[in-house]
Amino acid sequence: MAGRRRWSTEEILNTAAELLRTSDAESFSVRKLAAALGTDSSSLYRHFRNKTELLRAVADRILVAAMDGYHAEGDWKQRITALALCLRAAFGEQPQLATIWGRYGSGGTGSRLVMEELLQALRASGLPDGEIPARYHRIVILLAALIASEAGVSTIAPEEYEQGMEQFRVAVLGADPERFPALAHFARDVRPLGADRRAAFEEILAAQLAHIEAGIH
Repeated sequence: MAGRRRWSTEEILNTAAELLRTSDAESFSVRKLAAALGTDSSSLYRHFRNKTELLRAVADRILVAAMDGYHAEGDWKQRITALALCLRAAFGEQPQLATIWGRYGSGGTGSRLVMEELLQALRASGLPDGEIPARYHRIVILLAALIASEAGVSTIAPEEYEQGMEQFRVAVLGADPERFPALAHFARDVRPLGADRRAAFEEILAAQLAHIEAGIH
């Protein structure tokens, strides 16, 4: 009788990525992955100690792919903005993993590449070395939060999204002006979270970079 096939780490990650395109990270399991590969869970634990480690590895591949498409050009703000948009686009294709990156980090090659470029760009800004780690930390938290937030919206089914938009319109346009005077005043101009997210992403990031620049002596 032929032995059970041994899957490579790369093949396991490829299959995990495909499964995650049609499910979320919470419902994903090592057992489901093993079934898709035609093997048992114990064989996968030779490659990854647990589900979290496996998800981190898949997320790190997204970071590697993003860095493959990134080119360091322009001044430090342009470099960070271009990097942020690369990460946004990469996780936009695999939104289920955006929260994994934000929650755990990966610690793999992709993570190190992102860290290196951000730190290099901040050094190019003229910031003193002593201030760079804290500024780096703020930028990463901001990017992870923005990307995860956008990914959460993008995974909602179209009909659920439309229901949410209708509820938003009813709640805002129907707000009691005596109880919610400001909301009633701005009702026709307030926009839902899902609207114009790219512009909001870029404006929030630009404000953070401007804040850093203002503190450079």
